[in-house]
Amino acid sequence: MKLKNYLILLAIGIIWGSQFIFQEIALTSFSPIWIGAARAVIGAITLILICKSMGLKGNNNQWFLFSSIGLLDATIPFVIMPWAQQNLSSSIAALLMGTLPFYVLLLAPFFITNAKITIGNLISVMIGFSGLLILFYPELSSRTDTINILSSLGIIVAAICFAIALLLLNQVRNEHPIIVARNILSMAAIQLIVIAFVSTPIKIQSISHAGMLALLYLGVICAGIVYYLYMVSIKNAGAVFTSMTNYIVPTAGVIIGATMSNDIILLNTWLALAVILSALFMNQLLSINEQQS
Repeated sequence: MKLKNYLILLAIGIIWGSQFIFQEIALTSFSPIWIGAARAVIGAITLILICKSMGLKGNNNQWFLFSSIGLLDATIPFVIMPWAQQNLSSSIAALLMGTLPFYVLLLAPFFITNAKITIGNLISVMIGFSGLLILFYPELSSRTDTINILSSLGIIVAAICFAIALLLLNQVRNEHPIIVARNILSMAAIQLIVIAFVSTPIKIQSISHAGMLALLYLGVICAGIVYYLYMVSIKNAGAVFTSMTNYIVPTAGVIIGATMSNDIILLNTWLALAVILSALFMNQLLSINEQQS
């Protein structure tokens, strides 16, 4: 077990957990589709500049693969999720997105040679999902309205797209993680800009300074930097372990949101975090034991 794997995954969870506050600010100036497009563009530019400064150049031209991953990992989810979340609470959406590690686990044998559904991965994924249930139990137990089936299916489709994109990344060979992140984000940026221009006209007069700064943070940190960390995690710890960021992100979002607004962080939030962290630890521990046996 490498401490580095846990630190990278926690960093990803914290960064993506912080995006909710900045996205709320950005929504006062931009539509959801333009936020997604601008995030991808700013993130791609950030990674391009980093690659230039480090003197990194790509070793292959798998642009069709990069474009496909960008489509599944960013373009389709960025379009589907804002639409679906109009009729779903954040807790339901987070729980449905929390099924992502299950899809990674189930689909891995179809995309990765010799991949198996191991007991260790299955147990850790189930424990991690139970952490999400603990986190959102107070809200879920107080709900009396029905859940929109069509919107729920939309979130599930987005989760499956994320899962397939994660697994396709294993087909990228002999490439630096930051190059992979740059190429995929660049392809997604092109796709999203086209969709944004076609679907939603931008209103220049409604853009505020706060909205612009929030969008800059979302692009540089929540797209560019975190996407690089994401690629490093996949390379070092595997797709299943990395997909468990979906358990950390909502927990980190709740803690960061409560801290920013000076609210009391409830006991179930800390309990959920402890359960999720134990799931991550168990994932790596059982994986090592299974490899040695």
